[in-house]
Amino acid sequence: MFEAFTALTGSMMRLGFLGAEAQSVMAYRMLGFAGMWSVPSTEVYRMTAEKGPAFMQAWSQASAAMMRGAPAPVVINAFSRPLEVKARRNRKRLSRRGPQFRPGQRSGW
Repeated sequence: MFEAFTALTGSMMRLGFLGAEAQSVMAYRMLGFAGMWSVPSTEVYRMTAEKGPAFMQAWSQASAAMMRGAPAPVVINAFSRPLEVKARRNRKRLSRRGPQFRPGQRSGW
């Protein structure tokens, strides 16, 4: 019983970390669109183009785990893993770019 509880708690923590990573990426992008953070000009396209494949991969892995009869924590982890990897890569990529605030200049968007 305790093992099932800790496994489910771990899965929920993983979802929480995914949410934090996603919020960081959103913050970097919004700062970039406001001209306060250096983001590439392709970021608008990238943020929409990456979602479909990431969610399809997450859905596919979670479906495969469910069909194998895996317990709920395994299914949750199978779903969240591809999204977590994508969000972490985006956060690291965007955080390395750094601030770009220059008063009086347009952001270029």
